[in-house]
Amino acid sequence: MKRSLAVSEEEMHTTGLRETVRLVSTKVTVATATTGKRRKVQVVRNSRTVATSSGGLDGGSKTSLEALENLEKDTLHESWYKVLEPEFSKPYFRTLKEFIVSEHKQYNIYPAHKNIYSWSRLTPLDSVKIVVIGQDPYHDVGQAHGLAFSVLPPTKVPPSLRNIYKQIKTDVPSFSIPTSGDLTPLAKQGVLWLNACLTVRAHKANSHSGKGWETFTSEVLRAVLSRESGRGVVVFAWGIPAQKTCDKVGIDEQKHLVLRSAHPSPLSAHRGFLGNGHFKTANDWLRKQYGEGEEIDWTVLGESPAL
Repeated sequence: MKRSLAVSEEEMHTTGLRETVRLVSTKVTVATATTGKRRKVQVVRNSRTVATSSGGLDGGSKTSLEALENLEKDTLHESWYKVLEPEFSKPYFRTLKEFIVSEHKQYNIYPAHKNIYSWSRLTPLDSVKIVVIGQDPYHDVGQAHGLAFSVLPPTKVPPSLRNIYKQIKTDVPSFSIPTSGDLTPLAKQGVLWLNACLTVRAHKANSHSGKGWETFTSEVLRAVLSRESGRGVVVFAWGIPAQKTCDKVGIDEQKHLVLRSAHPSPLSAHRGFLGNGHFKTANDWLRKQYGEGEEIDWTVLGESPAL
């Protein structure tokens, strides 16, 4: 069934439907295709498409602060929620969430809301052995899923991750470079792939930087460094932003190992990332500190060798 009607842009954002909308002057024409109770919405402004859907942070109708209220409670692993809960009532975090709501009214935001905190579920607080500090999520369709540097199939392995794989291969000769960019198996072993900024506007890198995420993820890092278990961790600080984060947080390098180098981006990888030996050094440290079997099995990624 199809129908046409004129609605305001404000009405379009508050509707619970999933529809196709094309702007004409100050009004829009709506073509509605209904399948059961679910409908699809696509907004085209001046030939620019903005995909939206019902269901809040995935880019749809629930764009109020209320829609975000339970995101942390519902999606953060309980081990992380327990130590990070004080942050959620602080002014900076409330302002951050209001900003994200505003962004979702106009743009696609990555990753999907259910994946913003996926790092916490894959790597519970007490399981962290290595922290890899990234910058912000990938900003194209089908890339970001909540782990720094990681992408899910069938997305091609990004250039920075290819360089990470090259260095793992150098450090661990038995590692077979995989065709997949999914780092989930390493996250489950205790590698925390943490971006400093946890969301991004589609097709606009660093668009959510400086809005509050960096303050929050610094607290995430502090939570790791001050765990009740007292266990030290390895921190990979690749690139100046990651190194500044470490300096800001203040890491006790008598207890923890901080490994610094250039970023794995093709723009800088040959200026100190490739050849840094970080993956071997990290495992040697973990083995020395905590015994055999505590190191990371990097080869778990290489079950399907690249062609």
